[in-house]
Amino acid sequence: MIDHISLHVTDFEKSKKFYSETLAPLGYTMTGEFPEWQVAGFGIEGKADLWIQADGAGKSQHIAYVASSAAAVQQCYDAGLAAGGTDNGAPGFRKEYSPGYFAAYVHDPDGNNIEFVFHDPAGTPAE
Repeated sequence: MIDHISLHVTDFEKSKKFYSETLAPLGYTMTGEFPEWQVAGFGIEGKADLWIQADGAGKSQHIAYVASSAAAVQQCYDAGLAAGGTDNGAPGFRKEYSPGYFAAYVHDPDGNNIEFVFHDPAGTPAE
């Protein structure tokens, strides 16, 4: 049900080292990094389910839920807005993350970033 979680950290290099070493016994490796954003992902078999971002502790957190289809992403997004959430990214493909990454984002009433994601096996549409 949960696709991935993002944690805000204050020291990117120290946190990369900590999670690389601490999660290694579970089979985790650093699966991806966006140095320009100071973001790194950790997971098993290339699929990151933990992301760290160096923008300081104490900020809102991020959790992404797996959706069964692009239509389900749209429905969750619409329901989140109707329930009092605020838009943080309308449903659509995010090719910069990976091919077929279809997601939407809603801030909950406390400002936490709630994501709904469908990994479309057909990939992204032609431009």
